[in-house]
Formats: sequence, structure tokens, C-alpha cells
Amino acid sequence: MSVVVVGSIAFDAVKTPFGERERLLGGSAVHFSLAASFFTDVRVVGPVGDDFGEAEYEVLHSRGVNTDDIEHVKGGKTFFWAGEYEWNVNVRHTLDTQLNVFGDFQPKLSDATKQAEVLFLANIQPDLQRDVREQCTGAKLAGLDSMNFWIETTRDSLLRTIGTVDLILMNDDEVRMLTEEPTLLRAARKIMELGPRVVVVKQGEYGASLFTDDGFFSLPAYPLESVIDPTGAGDSFAGGFFGYIDAQGGATDEATLRRALTYGSAVASFWVEEFGCERAQHLTRDDIEERYEAFRAMTSVEGVPAA
Repeated sequence: MSVVVVGSIAFDAVKTPFGERERLLGGSAVHFSLAASFFTDVRVVGPVGDDFGEAEYEVLHSRGVNTDDIEHVKGGKTFFWAGEYEWNVNVRHTLDTQLNVFGDFQPKLSDATKQAEVLFLANIQPDLQRDVREQCTGAKLAGLDSMNFWIETTRDSLLRTIGTVDLILMNDDEVRMLTEEPTLLRAARKIMELGPRVVVVKQGEYGASLFTDDGFFSLPAYPLESVIDPTGAGDSFAGGFFGYIDAQGGATDEATLRRALTYGSAVASFWVEEFGCERAQHLTRDDIEERYEAFRAMTSVEGVPAA
């Protein structure tokens, strides 16, 4: 089995109250693929420029990520983003965005990628997401992420694209904006009427929620003493979630989805402990399993001593 992710590959400049980095490997496809690689084989699709070299490829290759479908644009520069976080790291300010080669991105998929059974369409233009989904005829499970910019500027296209996937993964503000519903339950039901049978809502420091026809499941965020950089939290969460599902043969029964949500949350909790994807370079599957078990203990009623 292997999971395919299509999205941005970037260099980030990040400043938080706890430090800063002038140049980090980032982008939705990078964070997703590194996180998913702890569970399954991963193929990443995205464009880079001449400034993306062997050191950057090695970060991906060291985790076994297949980079054959990364498009190297000669003479181009890789997508660049700069941002700053306040003391409340939920508040982020974008300082600079340079699309560079990402601005003309037209995904080119190999035959192997088209036949992958699990597909994740990271946060890119909805028309591109839909085009990729239509090419990936082998995908038994397809999911997507989006953001407020696409909701505001390409709403109709996004709604059509949502109708082609099985699962949608967005944050709580975006879900409310998309559906114009005040509560997450009503918003999730409205999204499922469009076609997806699973809705995953990211809620930042409050955790994540899972909505299906069969039920509802909610998980708090893992309690951390410090959060250094939340930039890749959502994409690493998605990577852990889809990576685990792919490792289970693409199963989407209620129990598997709940475990996937927990593994995604566990992975994301590690990601924010350091800048960018630095934590991934010395994270182990044993670390993830230990935190998964900690999630199980802290969310189990039976684990509470009798009064």
C-alpha cells in the first residue's frame, strides 16, 4: 500500500515567541508525507525550483518518501512563506508569500501515483484538486483539505470538488464558513450531503472531531507544556491520519477512523514541539505508540480511580 499527497513544497521563515528560523523546509505536502511515512509508503507530488537541493531531498528520502513525482522547474524558485506568531500561537500573521513555481503548478502524475489506493489533496486550488482526483482512478479513499481563501474566492469550484472525495479535513472556522452553519454538527451533516461520508474537523488547541453517518468522536489535544511552532500541525495531523488508514488497507470503519484520529493527533503533538519538520528527524514509531497509549489513558473513563 502507499498513500499519495499532492500539495505545496516550500521554504518557510517562521518567528514565534520562542525563537525563529530564517529558512525551513515546509509546505503541506512535506509535512504530510513525513508524518505519513511513520505508518506507510508515501509518494509526494509538488513543484520545486533550483534552490531545492540534495539536502532537502535527503530529509524526505531519509524517511523513505518517494520523490519521483516532484517536479523540478529549471530556473525557478521554490514557494516561500514567512509568518510570525503571537504569544497566543493560535494568532498568526503572514509577512510574505512568494508563490514562485507553485503559482503555475499543474500536477503531473506517474502511472504508479494514479493507481494509489489512498489519496490526499492538500490545500491547493480546487480545480487542481478535482483534476488530480479524476486522474487517480485507483483511489479507493480520497480526502482533501482547503482554506478560507478558496472558500471566499472559488466557492463553487470547491463545492464541486468536495463532491468527488470521500473525506474532508478542515478546521472549525473553515467548516462553518463553508456551510454557513453555526454548529459543527449541522455543518458536518451539510458537508456529508455534498458527497463525503467522513468529516474531520481540526480544532487546534481543543483537539479534533470526527463525524460519520454512524456516529461522532471527539479527542482533546495532547497537553503540552510548550508549543514552539504550530505551522505544520494540521498537515502532520492529516499525514498521521491517512498514513494509519493506508496501513490498515484503506479501511474506514468507525473503529479504524477513531484510531486514525488518535494517531494523527499524537503525531501533530510532536510536530509542534520544534520548528518546521525538525522533530520528524528524530521521532520514532515507538515515540508515537507511547503517546497514542497516553491518549488512550487520558480519555478512558475506566482509567479514572474510583472516588
